Amino acid sequence: MQFTIHHMEDWQSVAETVISRLQHNILLLKGNLGAGKTTFTQFLLKNLGSPDEVNSPTYSIVNEYNTPKGKVYHFDLYRLKNIEEAYDIGIEEYLDNAFLCIIEWPEIYEEDLHGLTYHEMSIINTGEVREITFR
Repeated sequence: MQFTIHHMEDWQSVAETVISRLQHNILLLKGNLGAGKTTFTQFLLKNLGSPDEVNSPTYSIVNEYNTPKGKVYHFDLYRLKNIEEAYDIGIEEYLDNAFLCIIEWPEIYEEDLHGLTYHEMSIINTGEVREITFR
């Protein structure tokens, strides 16, 4: 599934469509710095009914949000140096106990996702628009 973001309000329809297609509790978000990963997450959580303020987990590594459907954990693995650091923060427990885990910069942990089902979203900022692929 493909989307093109021309304006900030376009994120709304992307979030609505993604929610309607969620079948797994893991969503990998890929894209370079400033692509819109956290912006998408803000729209997604608002549409899931979360009353919480959504911020980038760059420094905390993981943020927890409440929704009527259950806990959503938002990870930013950018600063992790190796997969052991992902285990040190207890990533497996989060994955086992969440309605949804959103993982930005998942590459360091991706090899351990083999056998698990998950969604993946790629966001490319061309400078004029953002091109999104969701699967």
